Amino acid sequence: MNGNRLTRLSLAIGLSVASASALASPEQFMSSRSFAMGGTGVATGQPADAAATNPALMAGDHHDWSDDFGLMLPSFNVRAADEQETVDQIDGIQDVISEFNQLVTDLQNAPSQPGADALATSAADFRDRLVNFDQDTVRANVGLGLAMVFPGNAISVGVFANGNMTATVRGELSNNDRTLLDDIVSAANTGTVSDVETVIDNAPVDQDGNIQFDSRGRVLASSVGEVGISFARAFELANGNSFQLGLSPKYVELRTFQYTESVSGFDDNNFDGDQYQTDKSGFNLDLGAGYSFGEENQWNVGLAVKNLIPMELDSRVSPDPLKQEELRTLELDPMVTAGIAHKSQYQVITAEIDLTRKEAFGYEDDTQWAALGAEFDAWHYAQLRVGVRHNLASNENNSGIEEETQFTAGLGLNLLGVRMDLGALYSDADVGAALEFGTAF
Repeated sequence: MNGNRLTRLSLAIGLSVASASALASPEQFMSSRSFAMGGTGVATGQPADAAATNPALMAGDHHDWSDDFGLMLPSFNVRAADEQETVDQIDGIQDVISEFNQLVTDLQNAPSQPGADALATSAADFRDRLVNFDQDTVRANVGLGLAMVFPGNAISVGVFANGNMTATVRGELSNNDRTLLDDIVSAANTGTVSDVETVIDNAPVDQDGNIQFDSRGRVLASSVGEVGISFARAFELANGNSFQLGLSPKYVELRTFQYTESVSGFDDNNFDGDQYQTDKSGFNLDLGAGYSFGEENQWNVGLAVKNLIPMELDSRVSPDPLKQEELRTLELDPMVTAGIAHKSQYQVITAEIDLTRKEAFGYEDDTQWAALGAEFDAWHYAQLRVGVRHNLASNENNSGIEEETQFTAGLGLNLLGVRMDLGALYSDADVGAALEFGTAF
Protein backbone atom coordinates (compact mmCIF):
# COMPACT_ATOMS: atom_id res chain seq x y z
CA MET A 1 0.00 0.00 0.00
CA ASN A 2 1.93 3.03 -1.21
CA GLY A 3 1.36 6.75 -1.58
CA ASN A 4 0.12 6.40 -5.15
CA ARG A 5 -2.40 3.81 -4.00
CA LEU A 6 -3.66 6.12 -1.29
CA THR A 7 -4.03 8.91 -3.81
CA ARG A 8 -6.00 6.59 -6.08
CA LEU A 9 -8.04 5.56 -3.06
CA SER A 10 -9.12 9.13 -2.37
CA LEU A 11 -9.96 9.68 -6.01
CA ALA A 12 -11.84 6.39 -6.29
CA ILE A 13 -13.98 7.10 -3.24
CA GLY A 14 -14.70 10.60 -4.48
CA LEU A 15 -15.65 9.40 -7.96
CA SER A 16 -17.84 6.57 -6.68
CA VAL A 17 -19.72 8.91 -4.34
CA ALA A 18 -19.95 11.62 -6.98
CA SER A 19 -21.46 9.28 -9.54
CA ALA A 20 -24.11 8.16 -7.07
CA SER A 21 -24.91 11.22 -5.02
CA ALA A 22 -23.31 14.32 -6.52
CA LEU A 23 -20.51 14.31 -3.94
CA ALA A 24 -21.74 14.50 -0.39
CA SER A 25 -20.98 14.21 3.33
CA PRO A 26 -22.57 14.57 6.79
CA GLU A 27 -21.17 18.08 7.15
CA GLN A 28 -23.25 20.98 5.89
CA PHE A 29 -22.11 22.39 2.56
CA MET A 30 -20.34 25.77 2.64
CA SER A 31 -20.08 28.26 -0.19
CA SER A 32 -16.64 29.77 -0.81
CA ARG A 33 -17.79 33.00 0.85
CA SER A 34 -18.93 31.11 3.94
CA PHE A 35 -15.76 29.00 3.88
CA ALA A 36 -13.60 32.14 3.99
CA MET A 37 -15.67 33.68 6.83
CA GLY A 38 -15.20 30.86 9.33
CA GLY A 39 -18.14 28.80 8.06
CA THR A 40 -20.68 31.51 8.92
CA GLY A 41 -23.72 32.35 6.81
CA VAL A 42 -26.91 31.84 8.83
CA ALA A 43 -27.27 35.61 9.32
CA THR A 44 -25.26 36.84 6.31
CA GLY A 45 -26.11 34.56 3.38
CA GLN A 46 -26.49 36.14 -0.03
CA PRO A 47 -29.25 34.88 -2.35
CA ALA A 48 -27.24 32.14 -4.11
CA ASP A 49 -25.80 30.49 -1.00
CA ALA A 50 -28.81 31.27 1.23
CA ALA A 51 -30.81 28.57 -0.56
CA ALA A 52 -28.78 25.87 1.18
CA THR A 53 -27.68 27.76 4.33
CA ASN A 54 -30.70 29.70 5.58
CA PRO A 55 -33.46 29.88 2.95
CA ALA A 56 -35.13 32.82 4.71
CA LEU A 57 -32.26 35.09 3.66
CA MET A 58 -33.24 34.79 -0.01
CA ALA A 59 -35.94 37.34 0.87
CA GLY A 60 -33.63 39.53 2.95
CA ASP A 61 -32.51 43.06 2.18
CA HIS A 62 -29.52 42.78 -0.17
CA HIS A 63 -27.60 45.23 -2.33
CA ASP A 64 -29.67 46.58 -5.24
CA TRP A 65 -27.12 45.05 -7.63
CA SER A 66 -27.75 41.52 -6.35
CA ASP A 67 -31.43 41.32 -5.41
CA ASP A 68 -32.95 40.09 -8.72
CA PHE A 69 -30.94 36.95 -9.56
CA GLY A 70 -28.19 34.83 -8.03
CA LEU A 71 -26.19 31.97 -9.56
CA MET A 72 -23.54 29.69 -8.03
CA LEU A 73 -21.96 27.54 -10.74
CA PRO A 74 -20.12 25.79 -9.27
CA SER A 75 -18.73 26.07 -5.74
CA PHE A 76 -15.95 23.67 -4.77
CA ASN A 77 -14.02 23.20 -1.52
CA VAL A 78 -11.57 20.67 -0.14
CA ARG A 79 -9.95 20.04 3.25
CA ALA A 80 -7.26 17.55 4.21
CA ALA A 81 -5.86 16.48 7.58
CA ASP A 82 -2.77 14.30 7.92
CA GLU A 83 -1.23 15.04 11.30
CA GLN A 84 1.22 12.12 11.31
CA GLU A 85 2.17 12.23 7.61
CA THR A 86 0.27 8.99 7.13
CA VAL A 87 0.69 9.00 3.35
CA ASP A 88 4.48 9.05 3.66
CA GLN A 89 4.32 6.27 6.26
CA ILE A 90 2.29 4.04 3.93
CA ASP A 91 4.78 4.62 1.13
CA GLY A 92 7.67 3.67 3.42
CA ILE A 93 5.91 0.53 4.70
CA GLN A 94 5.32 -0.69 1.15
CA ASP A 95 9.01 -0.25 0.33
CA VAL A 96 10.05 -2.17 3.45
CA ILE A 97 7.64 -5.03 2.64
CA SER A 98 9.27 -5.44 -0.77
CA GLU A 99 12.74 -5.37 0.74
CA PHE A 100 11.76 -7.80 3.51
CA ASN A 101 10.25 -10.32 1.08
CA GLN A 102 13.38 -10.23 -1.09
CA LEU A 103 15.65 -10.83 1.92
CA VAL A 104 13.49 -13.79 3.00
CA THR A 105 13.84 -15.29 -0.49
CA ASP A 106 17.60 -14.70 -0.51
CA LEU A 107 18.02 -16.35 2.91
CA GLN A 108 15.99 -19.39 1.87
CA ASN A 109 18.06 -19.80 -1.31
CA ALA A 110 21.46 -19.19 0.34
CA PRO A 111 21.42 -19.44 4.18
CA SER A 112 24.13 -17.33 5.81
CA GLN A 113 24.66 -15.25 8.91
CA PRO A 114 25.04 -11.99 6.92
CA GLY A 115 21.73 -12.77 5.22
CA ALA A 116 20.08 -13.41 8.59
CA ASP A 117 21.51 -10.17 9.99
CA ALA A 118 20.23 -8.18 7.00
CA LEU A 119 16.78 -9.74 7.42
CA ALA A 120 16.79 -8.88 11.14
CA THR A 121 17.61 -5.26 10.34
CA SER A 122 14.77 -5.10 7.83
CA ALA A 123 12.38 -6.83 10.27
CA ALA A 124 13.23 -4.29 13.01
CA ASP A 125 12.66 -1.41 10.60
CA PHE A 126 9.37 -2.93 9.44
CA ARG A 127 8.19 -3.47 13.04
CA ASP A 128 9.00 0.09 14.07
CA ARG A 129 7.18 1.51 11.05
CA LEU A 130 4.07 -0.56 11.81
CA VAL A 131 4.15 0.57 15.46
CA ASN A 132 4.36 4.22 14.37
CA PHE A 133 1.61 3.68 11.80
CA ASP A 134 -0.80 2.23 14.37
CA GLN A 135 -3.84 4.51 14.92
CA ASP A 136 -2.53 7.18 12.53
CA THR A 137 -5.27 8.70 10.38
CA VAL A 138 -5.57 10.76 7.21
CA ARG A 139 -8.87 12.46 6.34
CA ALA A 140 -10.16 14.25 3.22
CA ASN A 141 -13.31 16.36 2.77
CA VAL A 142 -14.58 17.42 -0.64
CA GLY A 143 -17.59 19.64 -1.28
CA LEU A 144 -19.47 20.68 -4.40
CA GLY A 145 -22.48 22.99 -4.72
CA LEU A 146 -24.76 24.52 -7.35
CA ALA A 147 -27.59 27.02 -6.89
CA MET A 148 -29.85 29.39 -8.82
CA VAL A 149 -32.08 31.89 -7.00
CA PHE A 150 -34.78 34.37 -8.05
CA PRO A 151 -35.50 36.85 -5.23
CA GLY A 152 -38.89 38.53 -5.51
CA ASN A 153 -41.10 41.09 -3.78
CA ALA A 154 -43.86 38.58 -3.06
CA ILE A 155 -41.88 35.36 -2.83
CA SER A 156 -38.31 34.28 -3.48
CA VAL A 157 -37.55 30.92 -5.13
CA GLY A 158 -34.31 29.00 -5.53
CA VAL A 159 -33.03 25.58 -6.55
CA PHE A 160 -29.86 23.93 -5.26
CA ALA A 161 -27.80 20.73 -5.24
CA ASN A 162 -24.85 20.29 -2.91
CA GLY A 163 -22.96 18.19 -0.42
CA ASN A 164 -19.58 17.06 0.89
CA MET A 165 -17.76 13.74 0.96
CA THR A 166 -15.68 12.71 3.99
CA ALA A 167 -13.18 9.84 3.74
CA THR A 168 -10.68 8.61 6.33
CA VAL A 169 -7.85 6.09 6.09
CA ARG A 170 -6.42 4.57 9.27
CA GLY A 171 -3.62 2.16 10.14
CA GLU A 172 -3.92 -0.65 12.70
CA LEU A 173 -1.04 -2.80 13.98
CA SER A 174 -1.53 -6.55 14.42
CA ASN A 175 0.08 -7.97 17.56
CA ASN A 176 0.79 -11.16 15.58
CA ASP A 177 2.89 -9.15 13.12
CA ARG A 178 4.80 -7.48 15.92
CA THR A 179 5.50 -10.83 17.61
CA LEU A 180 6.68 -12.41 14.33
CA LEU A 181 9.05 -9.56 13.54
CA ASP A 182 10.35 -9.55 17.13
CA ASP A 183 11.02 -13.29 16.84
CA ILE A 184 13.02 -12.81 13.62
CA VAL A 185 15.13 -10.08 15.21
CA SER A 186 15.69 -12.17 18.37
CA ALA A 187 16.59 -15.33 16.42
CA ALA A 188 19.16 -13.46 14.33
CA ASN A 189 20.74 -11.72 17.32
CA THR A 190 20.86 -14.61 19.81
CA GLY A 191 20.46 -17.78 17.75
CA THR A 192 21.65 -19.32 14.51
CA VAL A 193 20.67 -19.03 10.86
CA SER A 194 18.60 -22.20 11.24
CA ASP A 195 16.67 -20.53 14.10
CA VAL A 196 15.76 -17.68 11.77
CA GLU A 197 14.71 -20.15 9.08
CA THR A 198 12.51 -21.95 11.62
CA VAL A 199 10.68 -18.73 12.47
CA ILE A 200 10.16 -18.04 8.76
CA ASP A 201 8.99 -21.59 8.01
CA ASN A 202 6.36 -21.39 10.79
CA ALA A 203 5.01 -18.01 9.62
CA PRO A 204 1.72 -17.90 7.65
CA VAL A 205 2.06 -17.18 3.93
CA ASP A 206 -0.22 -15.55 1.37
CA GLN A 207 -1.22 -16.87 -2.04
CA ASP A 208 2.05 -15.62 -3.55
CA GLY A 209 4.14 -17.53 -1.02
CA ASN A 210 5.22 -14.41 0.88
CA ILE A 211 4.85 -14.07 4.65
CA GLN A 212 1.35 -12.80 5.39
CA PHE A 213 0.98 -9.78 7.61
CA ASP A 214 -2.31 -8.99 9.35
CA SER A 215 -1.77 -5.30 10.13
CA ARG A 216 -4.64 -3.47 8.46
CA GLY A 217 -5.56 -0.39 6.58
CA ARG A 218 -9.13 0.77 7.18
CA VAL A 219 -11.12 3.07 4.92
CA LEU A 220 -14.30 4.81 6.06
CA ALA A 221 -16.27 7.22 3.92
CA SER A 222 -19.67 8.82 4.40
CA SER A 223 -21.80 11.03 2.23
CA VAL A 224 -25.04 12.97 2.16
CA GLY A 225 -26.17 14.39 -1.18
CA GLU A 226 -29.13 16.73 -1.48
CA VAL A 227 -31.10 18.50 -4.18
CA GLY A 228 -34.01 20.79 -3.41
CA ILE A 229 -36.04 23.90 -3.97
CA SER A 230 -36.24 26.86 -1.58
CA PHE A 231 -39.00 29.34 -0.88
CA ALA A 232 -38.81 32.52 1.20
CA ARG A 233 -40.95 35.55 1.99
CA ALA A 234 -40.31 38.78 3.85
CA PHE A 235 -42.85 40.49 6.09
CA GLU A 236 -42.50 44.22 6.74
CA LEU A 237 -43.41 45.11 10.32
CA ALA A 238 -45.07 48.30 11.51
CA ASN A 239 -41.86 49.52 13.18
CA GLY A 240 -39.96 49.33 9.89
CA ASN A 241 -38.16 46.11 10.71
CA SER A 242 -38.34 43.03 8.53
CA PHE A 243 -39.03 39.40 9.30
CA GLN A 244 -38.18 36.61 6.84
CA LEU A 245 -39.26 32.99 6.71
CA GLY A 246 -37.99 30.27 4.41
CA LEU A 247 -38.11 26.53 3.81
CA SER A 248 -36.27 24.08 1.60
CA PRO A 249 -37.94 20.75 0.82
CA LYS A 250 -35.26 18.45 -0.58
CA TYR A 251 -34.35 14.93 -1.64
CA VAL A 252 -31.47 13.44 0.36
CA GLU A 253 -29.28 10.41 -0.27
CA LEU A 254 -27.04 8.90 2.42
CA ARG A 255 -24.13 6.63 1.55
CA THR A 256 -21.42 4.80 3.50
CA PHE A 257 -18.27 3.00 2.39
CA GLN A 258 -16.23 0.68 4.62
CA TYR A 259 -13.21 -1.29 3.42
CA THR A 260 -10.63 -3.13 5.54
CA GLU A 261 -7.69 -5.16 4.25
CA SER A 262 -4.27 -6.32 5.44
CA VAL A 263 -1.25 -4.32 4.32
CA SER A 264 -0.14 -7.28 2.19
CA GLY A 265 -3.55 -7.65 0.53
CA PHE A 266 -4.69 -4.04 0.12
CA ASP A 267 -6.12 -3.69 -3.40
CA ASP A 268 -6.95 -0.29 -4.87
CA ASN A 269 -9.22 -1.96 -7.44
CA ASN A 270 -11.69 -2.68 -4.62
CA PHE A 271 -12.11 0.91 -3.45
CA ASP A 272 -15.29 1.47 -5.45
CA GLY A 273 -16.78 -1.99 -4.94
CA ASP A 274 -20.53 -2.15 -4.34
CA GLN A 275 -20.00 -4.85 -1.71
CA TYR A 276 -18.43 -2.26 0.61
CA GLN A 277 -21.20 0.35 0.28
CA THR A 278 -24.66 1.02 1.68
CA ASP A 279 -27.13 3.72 0.66
CA LYS A 280 -30.50 5.15 1.63
CA SER A 281 -32.58 8.05 0.34
CA GLY A 282 -35.66 10.04 1.28
CA PHE A 283 -37.22 13.48 1.54
CA ASN A 284 -36.25 16.01 4.17
CA LEU A 285 -36.77 19.68 5.04
CA ASP A 286 -34.75 22.73 6.08
CA LEU A 287 -36.32 25.72 7.82
CA GLY A 288 -34.97 29.23 8.26
CA ALA A 289 -35.88 32.56 9.79
CA GLY A 290 -34.34 36.01 9.79
CA TYR A 291 -35.07 39.32 11.50
CA SER A 292 -33.64 42.67 10.43
CA PHE A 293 -33.69 45.60 12.81
CA GLY A 294 -31.99 48.92 13.60
CA GLU A 295 -32.43 52.41 12.23
CA GLU A 296 -31.36 51.21 8.77
CA ASN A 297 -31.99 47.50 9.34
CA GLN A 298 -28.24 47.14 9.66
CA TRP A 299 -28.58 44.30 12.18
CA ASN A 300 -29.78 40.85 11.24
CA VAL A 301 -30.30 37.68 13.27
CA GLY A 302 -30.81 34.31 11.67
CA LEU A 303 -31.85 30.83 12.74
CA ALA A 304 -31.63 27.72 10.57
CA VAL A 305 -32.79 24.17 11.21
CA LYS A 306 -31.20 21.68 8.83
CA ASN A 307 -32.58 18.18 8.23
CA LEU A 308 -35.76 18.44 10.25
CA ILE A 309 -36.48 14.72 9.73
CA PRO A 310 -33.85 12.42 11.35
CA MET A 311 -32.32 9.80 9.04
CA GLU A 312 -29.72 7.09 9.65
CA LEU A 313 -27.85 4.43 7.71
CA ASP A 314 -25.71 1.51 8.92
CA SER A 315 -22.42 0.68 7.23
CA ARG A 316 -21.79 -2.73 5.67
CA VAL A 317 -19.62 -5.02 7.79
CA SER A 318 -17.39 -7.69 6.27
CA PRO A 319 -18.29 -11.29 7.21
CA ASP A 320 -14.56 -12.03 7.59
CA PRO A 321 -13.90 -12.04 11.37
CA LEU A 322 -10.20 -11.32 10.78
CA LYS A 323 -11.08 -7.85 9.50
CA GLN A 324 -12.76 -6.99 12.82
CA GLU A 325 -15.00 -4.36 11.25
CA GLU A 326 -17.34 -2.41 13.49
CA LEU A 327 -20.92 -1.61 12.54
CA ARG A 328 -21.15 2.18 12.23
CA THR A 329 -24.26 4.31 11.88
CA LEU A 330 -24.36 7.48 9.80
CA GLU A 331 -26.84 9.77 11.55
CA LEU A 332 -28.40 12.80 9.88
CA ASP A 333 -30.03 14.53 12.84
CA PRO A 334 -31.57 18.02 12.95
CA MET A 335 -28.88 20.69 13.20
CA VAL A 336 -29.79 24.11 14.63
CA THR A 337 -27.57 27.16 14.09
CA ALA A 338 -28.13 30.74 15.24
CA GLY A 339 -26.26 33.88 14.18
CA ILE A 340 -26.20 37.65 14.29
CA ALA A 341 -24.63 40.10 11.85
CA HIS A 342 -24.01 43.80 11.46
CA LYS A 343 -23.74 45.14 7.93
CA SER A 344 -23.08 48.42 6.20
CA GLN A 345 -22.34 49.40 2.64
CA TYR A 346 -18.70 48.32 2.94
CA GLN A 347 -18.52 45.68 5.67
CA VAL A 348 -20.20 42.71 7.31
CA ILE A 349 -19.31 41.33 10.74
CA THR A 350 -21.03 38.19 12.00
CA ALA A 351 -21.02 35.62 14.80
CA GLU A 352 -22.85 32.31 14.98
CA ILE A 353 -23.02 29.12 16.97
CA ASP A 354 -24.29 25.60 16.46
CA LEU A 355 -26.94 24.86 19.08
CA THR A 356 -26.69 21.13 18.40
CA ARG A 357 -23.78 18.71 18.24
CA LYS A 358 -22.89 16.53 15.25
CA GLU A 359 -21.73 13.05 16.19
CA ALA A 360 -18.72 11.70 14.31
CA PHE A 361 -19.30 8.82 11.90
CA GLY A 362 -15.79 7.44 11.64
CA TYR A 363 -12.31 8.42 12.77
CA GLU A 364 -13.30 12.05 13.30
CA ASP A 365 -14.09 14.52 16.05
CA ASP A 366 -17.61 15.40 17.10
CA THR A 367 -18.31 18.99 16.01
CA GLN A 368 -20.22 21.97 17.37
CA TRP A 369 -18.84 25.19 15.95
CA ALA A 370 -18.76 28.73 17.33
CA ALA A 371 -17.58 31.14 14.63
CA LEU A 372 -16.71 34.75 13.84
CA GLY A 373 -16.48 36.15 10.32
CA ALA A 374 -15.98 39.47 8.56
CA GLU A 375 -16.15 40.81 5.01
CA PHE A 376 -14.79 44.14 3.76
CA ASP A 377 -16.17 45.36 0.43
CA ALA A 378 -14.41 47.69 -2.03
CA TRP A 379 -17.22 49.21 -4.10
CA HIS A 380 -18.63 45.76 -4.99
CA TYR A 381 -15.58 44.95 -7.15
CA ALA A 382 -13.50 43.16 -4.51
CA GLN A 383 -14.09 41.66 -1.07
CA LEU A 384 -11.61 40.67 1.61
CA ARG A 385 -12.84 38.02 4.07
CA VAL A 386 -11.50 36.55 7.30
CA GLY A 387 -12.87 34.20 9.92
CA VAL A 388 -12.18 31.87 12.81
CA ARG A 389 -14.18 29.02 14.30
CA HIS A 390 -13.72 26.84 17.36
CA ASN A 391 -15.10 23.36 17.94
CA LEU A 392 -16.92 23.29 21.29
CA ALA A 393 -17.30 19.49 21.07
CA SER A 394 -13.64 18.65 20.44
CA ASN A 395 -12.54 15.60 22.39
CA GLU A 396 -8.92 14.60 22.94
CA ASN A 397 -10.03 11.00 23.43
CA ASN A 398 -11.72 10.71 20.02
CA SER A 399 -10.64 7.85 17.80
CA GLY A 400 -9.34 10.02 14.98
CA ILE A 401 -8.16 13.49 14.05
CA GLU A 402 -8.95 16.19 16.58
CA GLU A 403 -10.51 19.42 15.29
CA GLU A 404 -10.23 22.49 17.51
CA THR A 405 -9.67 26.00 16.12
CA GLN A 406 -9.60 26.82 12.41
CA PHE A 407 -8.58 30.11 10.77
CA THR A 408 -9.89 31.19 7.37
CA ALA A 409 -9.41 33.95 4.81
CA GLY A 410 -10.54 34.68 1.29
CA LEU A 411 -10.96 37.07 -1.58
CA GLY A 412 -13.89 37.89 -3.85
CA LEU A 413 -13.68 39.52 -7.27
CA ASN A 414 -16.57 40.85 -9.40
CA LEU A 415 -15.57 41.68 -12.96
CA LEU A 416 -17.88 42.18 -15.96
CA GLY A 417 -20.75 40.54 -14.14
CA VAL A 418 -18.80 37.38 -13.24
CA ARG A 419 -18.04 36.64 -9.59
CA MET A 420 -15.07 34.56 -8.40
CA ASP A 421 -14.57 33.72 -4.73
CA LEU A 422 -11.47 32.15 -3.20
CA GLY A 423 -11.10 30.76 0.32
CA ALA A 424 -8.38 29.20 2.45
CA LEU A 425 -8.41 27.36 5.79
CA TYR A 426 -5.65 26.45 8.23
CA SER A 427 -5.45 24.75 11.63
CA ASP A 428 -3.08 22.48 13.53
CA ALA A 429 -4.71 19.52 11.77
CA ASP A 430 -6.32 20.82 8.56
CA VAL A 431 -5.51 22.78 5.45
CA GLY A 432 -8.19 23.64 2.92
CA ALA A 433 -9.17 25.75 -0.07
CA ALA A 434 -12.35 26.83 -1.83
CA LEU A 435 -13.20 28.17 -5.27
CA GLU A 436 -16.52 29.42 -6.60
CA PHE A 437 -17.83 31.08 -9.76
CA GLY A 438 -21.19 32.79 -10.13
CA THR A 439 -23.05 35.96 -10.90
CA ALA A 440 -25.69 38.22 -9.38
CA PHE A 441 -27.74 41.19 -10.53
